[in-house]
Amino acid sequence: MEYDLIKRLSQYKKILVKLKTMGFVKVFSDNLSDALGISASLVRKDFAACNLTGKRRGGYQVNELIEKLNILLGKNSEQRVIVVGCGKLGSALMNYRGFDTEQIKIVAGFDTNPQRQNPDGAIPVFPVDQLEAYIREQRIQVAILAVPEEASLQTMERLESYGIRGILNFAQVPMRSSENCNVENVNLALEVEKLFYFVNAQQTRLRIKEQA
Repeated sequence: MEYDLIKRLSQYKKILVKLKTMGFVKVFSDNLSDALGISASLVRKDFAACNLTGKRRGGYQVNELIEKLNILLGKNSEQRVIVVGCGKLGSALMNYRGFDTEQIKIVAGFDTNPQRQNPDGAIPVFPVDQLEAYIREQRIQVAILAVPEEASLQTMERLESYGIRGILNFAQVPMRSSENCNVENVNLALEVEKLFYFVNAQQTRLRIKEQA
């Protein structure tokens, strides 16, 4: 499933939840397209791709759409995640409260540095040698990887061999998904560079417009 589609599905769900609080029982593709600033045909195309059905004149049932979108997005139950690498970035992610509202719970961290380990913390941080046992016993499927560059590839391979099926990779080395494990690479420096590119391009367009 492509990233842009997943992003739109999440946006559809948020709009639907808001409409439900306003008393809406059913919606039409036009309602969602107007809220997102996209075409109604794209909404219908997205829904068809995900087998989200409605009636041409009767629209879509709000409760049914929310339920199905929650299943597609993994929000129908609490999603448990571990963090591997509990330095500044890993610790910041563990303390991020925004996950709670999305039914995502970071249940444990793992680090090689004894000074960062705290098995009795609100979110316990364990030695890395306990990683395999914890993943298998707790049936963890998703991990956030925030280890140093030199340890990233080996750690990813270990996580996959232990049964992890999804990795959000904050390490500086981009990694590829495999047959058994999906990897999403997050490069914060690249994201900032992209922002500067768009800001500079916008300023250039404004200067050209002013000079015209």
